[in-house]
Amino acid sequence: MLIINADDLGIGEKATGNILACYQRDRITSTSAMMFMVDSERAAKLALDASIDVGLHLNLSSPFSGRTLPRRLQEYQSQIVTFLEGGKYHFLLYNRALKQQFGYVCQAQYEEFTRLYNKLPTHIDGHHHMHLCMNILIDKLIPRGAKVRRNFSFSKGEKSFLNRLYRRIIDRSLMKRFVCTDFFFSVSSPRSEIVQGVSLRGIANLAGSQNVELMVHPERKTEYDYLMGDEFLRIVAAVKRGSYASL
Repeated sequence: MLIINADDLGIGEKATGNILACYQRDRITSTSAMMFMVDSERAAKLALDASIDVGLHLNLSSPFSGRTLPRRLQEYQSQIVTFLEGGKYHFLLYNRALKQQFGYVCQAQYEEFTRLYNKLPTHIDGHHHMHLCMNILIDKLIPRGAKVRRNFSFSKGEKSFLNRLYRRIIDRSLMKRFVCTDFFFSVSSPRSEIVQGVSLRGIANLAGSQNVELMVHPERKTEYDYLMGDEFLRIVAAVKRGSYASL
């Protein structure tokens, strides 16, 4: 099965509009919504009207842009953003001093999702993939049994041995606690070259026997144009498609 998931619903009106346009044209199968952003509430109403499956896009790396936010939430998230964005490998470090902040900010987003959508998210992933940072994993801030996005899939030679080993260890840990797909790719990934139409067929073929997630960002013009093109639809139309709710 192929899951074509659009990230960043609610981050802004353009992203929300493009995501829902893609869904209406059968180019994506699900989306991940951001909480406490400038377009979060409007996006939730539109997504519910469209009956699209929606997951929670945990945001720990970009400041909330919502107009009215609790001061504590803003302060805690700001501290987390400063830490995670302070170094390329900070997501690999467990920050004990921010234990309370991580817990509070994650729970607030989870509760806001259930308030806006009146149901649980179909899955959980993260803005800039920070749902896989050490504070989230070690403190088990994602409920056991949830459907969770795994690491990017790379073959031998595409990344260093240590990089692939780390991803393999994390993915094995994820699969013991959560429901994950077998593979995860991105339209914007340099290795896939999907925007040029090179390897989407290979991913589609893989989805014939495995559960594969393809991440897209329709607010980006190059991706939106490609997703809306005839070639993209022709390739994915032959594959069984679904959402995390189908896993």
